[in-house]
Amino acid sequence: MLNFKKIRLMTKIAVYEKKDGKEDIHLSKYYKTDYVRFQILKSIISATVAYALIIAMIVFYRLEYLIKNAITLDYKLVGTYVLGIYLVVITLYGVGSAIGYSLKYDASRKKLSRYFKLLNRLKKVYNESNES
Repeated sequence: MLNFKKIRLMTKIAVYEKKDGKEDIHLSKYYKTDYVRFQILKSIISATVAYALIIAMIVFYRLEYLIKNAITLDYKLVGTYVLGIYLVVITLYGVGSAIGYSLKYDASRKKLSRYFKLLNRLKKVYNESNES
């Protein structure tokens, strides 16, 4: 005879495992601080690469001007602007990543707790069916 309660639980568990389960289970292997720090590091590295590419594109676009005015340019002022903008970009990316990935980790933990509750309920249903 079919146990519809068991079927419903198994369906919910399977749907979760197919959708979010793989990523959430992977995230559960990390402590929150380790996961957030790793993601911040990845964000800062990608922002640095993107910033360097943008600066390179600006330099190539303005290369004629830079060559003509190479002697008269104030390199200290240009370097200060470039470094200042870089620090602002890195700070924004770091803070945004910290907030975003912290929220993602917390949401993942909530979904995992629901998943484990479903697994415990399924275990109880199996125990009940074995006793009968």
